Amino acid sequence: MLPIIEEADIELTAHQVENWPDAKATVMSPEHWRAGKQTAFSLPALERSVPVCRALARAWLDGQRIQGDDTRYLILLTLSELVTNAIQHSGALRITCRLRRSAGQVHIEVHDGGGTPWVTRRRYPDHGQESGRGLELVAKSCLQWGRRTETGDGCTVWATVPLSTCAPVGRLPQP
Repeated sequence: MLPIIEEADIELTAHQVENWPDAKATVMSPEHWRAGKQTAFSLPALERSVPVCRALARAWLDGQRIQGDDTRYLILLTLSELVTNAIQHSGALRITCRLRRSAGQVHIEVHDGGGTPWVTRRRYPDHGQESGRGLELVAKSCLQWGRRTETGDGCTVWATVPLSTCAPVGRLPQP
């Protein structure tokens, strides 16, 4: 598990998020993430931040030369689910995302600054329900996932995605 996120490489304002992708050039250079195996970015807890998180993650994946479509899809899907949950349920004003590459894996963390005493829980919705499947999807698609509460009612939810094309242990077999 990674230590608590204290500082982000990139901090976006609400104005930058609302003006994305025009603001992209002011946020990062094309070579921004080529050297580091880890990055963190902080964004306002706005619905519009979800696609911006995905764009930043794609740029980091490009810099890391992680090219497999299945792997990229799973990383972006996991990040989207965790960011969406943090925005919808935490009451935080900002969220911070961290991506770290290690041997054969990418670790994803999403931290909210608190605001409400919520704790992320995996739910098992009925087939007729339109929401509530995000963490179930993460749990079944990733090698592992978890959560930890932070001081000040903050919460960090994390997941580990394999870099190989083999299906992770928790993944459901395809019909």
